[in-house]
Amino acid sequence: MKVQSRGSLESSINVTPFVDICLVLLIIFMVIVPMSVGAVPVNLPITQHGVDHRSQAMEVTIKDDGSVYLGTLVVRREQAASELAKLHAKSPERAIAVRGDKSVPYGDVVEVLDAARAAGYEDVKLVTQKRE
Repeated sequence: MKVQSRGSLESSINVTPFVDICLVLLIIFMVIVPMSVGAVPVNLPITQHGVDHRSQAMEVTIKDDGSVYLGTLVVRREQAASELAKLHAKSPERAIAVRGDKSVPYGDVVEVLDAARAAGYEDVKLVTQKRE
């Protein structure tokens, strides 16, 4: 029979609690991050039915100060057409969801819609908020 001396200690690391905590954090981030990433805040126009865009459409946002966002990339309004053409060359089958602030002049929104269609996108949607 093996007898250990009183002075020696056997140390081992118990990683089970660490793995449990890591898995819980991973699940939390997997749920929260997709909901919070990619949305540029705007006040959307309110309509009776609303138009949702939760598909794989790329968001084009026009804020109340006139800035244009392609996803999260901010571009000048004059550059929007050329940037949309570059993005269309990379993924031509992707849809476009235009989110315009309700205080933005209608002509500015139509200008971005025109640029998206001129770039070759066929599925271009206007996003609105549903009336509660």
